[in-house]
Amino acid sequence: MTDTPSPTPGKVRVPAEDLRAFATALLEKGGLSPEHARTTADVFVWAARRGVESHGLARVPAYLDLLAKGVANARPDLRIDSATSATAVLDADRAPGPVALSIAAEEAVERARVNGIASVGVRRTVHTGAIGYYVSKIAEQGLVGLGFVAGMPNMAYTGAKGAAVATSPLAIAVPAADHAPLLLDMATATIALGKIRQARSNGTPLPPGAAATEDGTPTADPEKAVMPLPLGGAKGSGMSLAFELLTSVLVGAPIFSAFHSGDPAGREHRQNALLIAIDPAAFGDPAAFTAAVDATLGTLKGLPVADGADGVYYPGERSAAVAAERGEHGVPVAPKVWRDLTDRAGRLGVTPPGAG
Repeated sequence: MTDTPSPTPGKVRVPAEDLRAFATALLEKGGLSPEHARTTADVFVWAARRGVESHGLARVPAYLDLLAKGVANARPDLRIDSATSATAVLDADRAPGPVALSIAAEEAVERARVNGIASVGVRRTVHTGAIGYYVSKIAEQGLVGLGFVAGMPNMAYTGAKGAAVATSPLAIAVPAADHAPLLLDMATATIALGKIRQARSNGTPLPPGAAATEDGTPTADPEKAVMPLPLGGAKGSGMSLAFELLTSVLVGAPIFSAFHSGDPAGREHRQNALLIAIDPAAFGDPAAFTAAVDATLGTLKGLPVADGADGVYYPGERSAAVAAERGEHGVPVAPKVWRDLTDRAGRLGVTPPGAG
């Protein structure tokens, strides 16, 4: 593990459990059931603990707005529409992503225990949140987790004009015995949309090749940038299109073709996902597998360190260290986010942590 930086001056430190209870209370006031509110809050706090601020506590006000506008369904009729012993399709009925994908992850684990491998598609959900959370939950059960998401087009596609595909993420979690699990969690975009907004607010230029204007022309000017460019050009845009086929098209809920059809209904916000669980026991001794994972990660950690680098790290290692530190000392919350949360709390009659 590596040392973690001190929180930015002005941020407040709040115990993770207090934040979880606070977010749960706000989401309940927003209309979610107690169980669904706890599940959604847990995803946000998990992201905040690992330093993924874009998917952390700042999402609570956004979800309250989605619920208030009816974009997210506070009382969804979640159901398995079709299934074999190793596959299932969960119709989310516009449930918040944390609710739908948490159910899908549990379903995938249960089926993989029997079949060795299982996949669960999710259709018609609303903002999946941090996809790494769900595959991590699979890895906590000793299984390998993979996740793919397809959403609304908000990213350029190589050779096309304007927003064409989504910044669709993928995540892979692999359990280990003595190391923190490997967790690869990445989008298919070069830069997050939030980074573009942040650069615009700060008046700082964007990295070359990271963002584009409305017609898809690359730009480093944050005032002109409206969308990210795909990671690795054709590689990132091709991955996004593939994820649309593996999720949306596979579960009978296409997003890409509907979005570009000209039908206003095709522009309604929605996301689809696919979670896969693989049981190492189906391939051999699971203890031998995690030991070999440890050996692999240990080998990587033992490689010579490049000039100027502070170490060799595997995906998820540093965020796990951040989570451990914040679990012990509290989660730093940015002043603007804290103001947004406490303002919502005042309007909804919820007492913020430390104010009671």
